[in-house]
Amino acid sequence: MTAAVPGSLPRGKQGAEPQRLLTTLLGDYWFWRAEHIPSAALVRLLEEFDISEAGARAALRRVASRGLLTSSRSGRTTAYGLPPRAHDVIVAHMLRLLTFGASTPSWDGEWTVVMFSVPEDQRDTRRALRDGLRLLHFGMLFDAVWVSPHDRTADVVALTRRLEVSGVTVLRAREIAEEGLDGVLDRAFDITALRERYERFVTTYREEGERVARSGVAPAEALRLRTAVMTDWRVFPNLDPDLPAELLPPGWPRDEARWLCVRIYDSLGEPAEQRFREILAGYAPELAELASHHVFAQASTLRTDHVRRRTEFDESTDRDRLTMLNR
Repeated sequence: MTAAVPGSLPRGKQGAEPQRLLTTLLGDYWFWRAEHIPSAALVRLLEEFDISEAGARAALRRVASRGLLTSSRSGRTTAYGLPPRAHDVIVAHMLRLLTFGASTPSWDGEWTVVMFSVPEDQRDTRRALRDGLRLLHFGMLFDAVWVSPHDRTADVVALTRRLEVSGVTVLRAREIAEEGLDGVLDRAFDITALRERYERFVTTYREEGERVARSGVAPAEALRLRTAVMTDWRVFPNLDPDLPAELLPPGWPRDEARWLCVRIYDSLGEPAEQRFREILAGYAPELAELASHHVFAQASTLRTDHVRRRTEFDESTDRDRLTMLNR
């Protein structure tokens, strides 16, 4: 692999999607903050990733239109921040990002099987049901038969009640097909494609991890690299059904991918935060000191102990996750 030029993004990361970069930046350095950041500062932050001003402003508008940001005005200045009551959702999502892949679940040998029959004149309901099953990491074995090796019975019941849909049967079963386990896994979960995606992540970041450990990087590059690795890592909790160890093929690459992500993300936290503050200080000095960062080892401190209701922000983030799943 050819060495990356110092100060550049890993090969293949130039031109990364502005909307994903923006939400990663805010999740990493503006975690649990209610204050709005001037749009000019956010545009300048995205310029660090070779995003043009026009592209950055378009990303801001699109993320806001999806309900993931709210805007405010003070004179001629437009600013963006997190929607009211969004913080619990963000805590849950960040906790998922930082803990995903730390361990592999055990298996009791049973599958949750969902079968449904929704009339043709209820196509929207059928689509919403499929989307909900996808978000619960079910795999489609047949058009109206979805499976998961985890006990998701309560989640499916809650989903059907929320959608007010009937004609759904949920079973727990030990055998679901005659074609063999490998065929079920590939058909329902496409683990071959998932393996390839993990392997691309490892190829992209292995040398970067070694370089960071060997010589460190300057704050500007730290912000770019740390944001890039988290932007790429955050897709895996949505794509990976977190199969039990008994179902994974030999040499599954997730452990190495996570190790690389932790190595880069945690070691670059302080210099990356420094660069974030430097940029923000140029537009809103009073906000710069509020920026912070977190690391994988802090995941346990993000837990929330109270039960909450679903909000509009939940719906917005679910749509965002479905966008990743449907690519």
